[in-house]
Amino acid sequence: MGGEVVIYHNPECGTSRNALAMIRNAGIEPHVIKYLKTPPSRAMLEGLIKRAGLTPRDLLREKGTPYAELGLDDTGLTDAQLLDAMMEHPILINRPLVVSPLGVKLCRPSEAVLDLLPARQAGAFAKEDGEQVVDADGRRLR
Repeated sequence: MGGEVVIYHNPECGTSRNALAMIRNAGIEPHVIKYLKTPPSRAMLEGLIKRAGLTPRDLLREKGTPYAELGLDDTGLTDAQLLDAMMEHPILINRPLVVSPLGVKLCRPSEAVLDLLPARQAGAFAKEDGEQVVDADGRRLR
């Protein structure tokens, strides 16, 4: 991936859309992977989790997924079992997961993506809900 920025993106998710918009506000056109259509391989997912300093449970999404029906709240489940569930149901993979030359991070809240961008914001940025994140000079507000 070199110097490329990659976002594992769900266009239906506001947090993911905001993170993508902030990447673009820095003048970067990322490689966008719509992971529900093109899920990462198990090896890639394991690598991303490790590089982000997470555990498979940290990356599990509960809201709007079959998390409860699959009994994934069972703390006795192994990492391998959680990964099996994510591979079978990619909607369980939380998003947006962003990869850049500066690292890998689950960008929740979306402004966490600013820590991964090798370029400054080009100007002001407000999230879809109107919350101002970057001022007119490209400086992070929070």
